[in-house]
Amino acid sequence: MMLSYMLLFFGLGVVLGSLFNKIGKHLPNEERILTKEKCPHCGYQYEWYERVPLLSYFLCFGRCPMCNCKLNRLELFNELATGLLFTFAYYVFGISYDLLIAWTIISIFMIVIVSDFTYYIISDEVLIVINCILIFIYFLKDGFNGMVLHVASGLFLFLVMYSVMIIGNILLKKESLGGGDIKMMFTFGLILGPIIGLVSIFVSSCIALPVSLIIMYTKKESIIPFGPFLLMSLLLLYFTSFDTSTIINLIRF
Repeated sequence: MMLSYMLLFFGLGVVLGSLFNKIGKHLPNEERILTKEKCPHCGYQYEWYERVPLLSYFLCFGRCPMCNCKLNRLELFNELATGLLFTFAYYVFGISYDLLIAWTIISIFMIVIVSDFTYYIISDEVLIVINCILIFIYFLKDGFNGMVLHVASGLFLFLVMYSVMIIGNILLKKESLGGGDIKMMFTFGLILGPIIGLVSIFVSSCIALPVSLIIMYTKKESIIPFGPFLLMSLLLLYFTSFDTSTIINLIRF
């Protein structure tokens, strides 16, 4: 039974991963999301059977069937990673509200990977929808009072990071933090609470530093989006159930 669910959720993740690719690619440009895909090189419009999530990449040997140019590997990665993460989330949390929260985190992570790395944008529409979904899940899970506490934690962390951004802008006389990253802090506070939410910023910095150095060295990029690394830390902390008691135990040790 568990294997059947894992296969089902892997397939669901792959299909949604394809949708997340479209959202991350088209929404920042205010384009229609459910539109037929075209080859960016020759303009060939793919048939429906050439856009089957994950499978179509291998059927086309990773190339456009018309001009033979290489297909975008980021889309393949997103589809495969979404499927694997959806399956792993089920393995960790089982059928539960925590599973729905984990899937929601994975969803925003996959969308932001595309939009932030491509356009350096985290769409407000995506954050609004994701936060509304999370608030509804917490209402079902913890009731009205519990939901209010989660929302209050989100607002607190957002205000803290917004204050840090204002101070940083004054001191550096330029934009110190991205607006999308600041808005996303509400989501972090909603899920992790204010204390672990702040810890996530430290964790994401530790993840981002070596990766950014490699990207800057190999691709000569001077601007590295921080949003995907923030969401990596959110995934890591949520999947490991990292909380304040864990911090206390680490300090005692």
